[in-house]
Amino acid sequence: MSLKTIIIPKTIEEALSHKEWSHVMDEEIDALEKNCTWDLVPLPSGKKVVGCKWVYTPKYKADGTLERYKVRLVAKGYSQSFGIDYFEMFAPVAKLNTIRILIALAVNLE
Repeated sequence: MSLKTIIIPKTIEEALSHKEWSHVMDEEIDALEKNCTWDLVPLPSGKKVVGCKWVYTPKYKADGTLERYKVRLVAKGYSQSFGIDYFEMFAPVAKLNTIRILIALAVNLE
């Protein structure tokens, strides 16, 4: 399959009209439910529901051929306000080179 034939949906309706995307969406929902990713709770008064959206990404092999279709259901966090909807943030980020250096140091120090 070439790069030109893969359609990346812009809406959920477009995704559901393509069996490849709808299949991986079903798999993602199944995985989220299996892992107990969320709990349904009553909405407290004065609070807003944080929405979500689907992100569609085709993944390719090194030779440029399609490896798989990937979808993620992500929260629309930009609709939240610090101090009202949440109070702290945690976003760990580590570069691969940093991890390699730490492993090399650990090996050399033993």
